Amino acid sequence: MKKVLIYLLFVPIISFAQFKDLKKLAESKIPKVTKLTTLPDISAGLKEALNNGIAKQVSKLTAEDGFYKNDLVKILLPEELQKVDRTLRSLGMSNLADQGLVVLNRAAEDAVKEATPIFVDAVKNINFNDAKSILMGNEKAATSYLETATSTSLYDKFSPIIATSLNKVNADKIWSQIISKYNSVPLMKKVNPDLKDYVTKETMKGVFTMIAIEEKDIRVNLKSRTSSLLQSVFSMQDKK
Repeated sequence: MKKVLIYLLFVPIISFAQFKDLKKLAESKIPKVTKLTTLPDISAGLKEALNNGIAKQVSKLTAEDGFYKNDLVKILLPEELQKVDRTLRSLGMSNLADQGLVVLNRAAEDAVKEATPIFVDAVKNINFNDAKSILMGNEKAATSYLETATSTSLYDKFSPIIATSLNKVNADKIWSQIISKYNSVPLMKKVNPDLKDYVTKETMKGVFTMIAIEEKDIRVNLKSRTSSLLQSVFSMQDKK
């Protein structure tokens, strides 16, 4: 009888110990599996979203009138040239003033064609920690990150492209004529604007504006999540 009681007491003790060991082993493996399947997805999802923005929205800017007829990004005259514009129009030279505004936007449209790879390369450098913060951030978090991370290098690479583009669309020639006409008006303060710097900054601003539009669309519009990766990653944002 004693042997039976000892056996009955012993069996559940061994079974429970084995159960605890198995449970502990299973739980120790779960985080590893989760990390392996989840960590790359967030980063890849954000990169896909940004690349979509670049491909879909920025490409619109490269078309003729992509800047000029898009009120969100149209390059207007800097403050110092607005008085030039008004003066020329008051002197009956509206056509010349209009042409001056058009060529600034044409230079931007031309330059964006060459600059797109710069943005694509910048997207590749987003790591998981950045991606996680971006995903749970505001509707422009990815665009803001890209702008902060790339603006200096983008300007350095973009500026010579803009200079070439200004020359390509005859903006330098047209604006030289505009400034010459304006500076010849009596009692007017002479101007000599740095058009390359101004157009470079305005073009960059326009590019980021369009990327932000696509980012917001992916964040709020389920139909814009055109891949299973985008759907799975941005569903995490929906649940925050």
